[in-house]
Amino acid sequence: MTRSLLPGILAMAATVVASNILVQYLLGPWLTWGALTYPVAFLVTDLINRLQGAAAARRVVLAGFVVGIACSLIGSQIEGAAGPLVTLRIALGSGTAYLIGQLTDVAVFDRLRAGRWWRAPLVSTLISSSLDTAIFFSIAFAASLSWIAPSDDVAWAGEMLPLLGLGPMVPLWVSLACADWLVKLALAAVALVPFRLAVGKLTQRPV
Repeated sequence: MTRSLLPGILAMAATVVASNILVQYLLGPWLTWGALTYPVAFLVTDLINRLQGAAAARRVVLAGFVVGIACSLIGSQIEGAAGPLVTLRIALGSGTAYLIGQLTDVAVFDRLRAGRWWRAPLVSTLISSSLDTAIFFSIAFAASLSWIAPSDDVAWAGEMLPLLGLGPMVPLWVSLACADWLVKLALAAVALVPFRLAVGKLTQRPV
């Protein structure tokens, strides 16, 4: 770890810790407050990638992964109303989704960095956040993957309900995944503003 990476690592660690805490608090029927903070991780990764390159971005991602593992270990020891706050499936889903999603973000951004300034952060975040959502919710809640941890009770996530309260009947976890995904897509566009401002300020030149 170099000194120049410290701000990025601290920002990523703070985002991961905040998201792990806020995911426990509901924001309406389909979301938690963590859905609003976690997408900041993609902004942090993209900023480091633009300013310091893909290798530096991967180091920041790995630092966040270590922090995420620590959060999962702590959460697995805290008992909630329905058992541990973090089950094995949630821990595996969270860690796998974060690592694959963020590394995908780094790779896609790096391939597109020579294009128009907005293309790399927007496309990389859209692809990686979609991948992140699909991996996490599938591993954590899909009935077809119950063999991962048969003792984890996620039957509640399989309750058949209208998609987002309006569409066809689907398992509850699909609605949760769709709501999370839509928030990530919206914030991917919003994040272009702080990305542009931060890069311009830190480089003192057009991006």
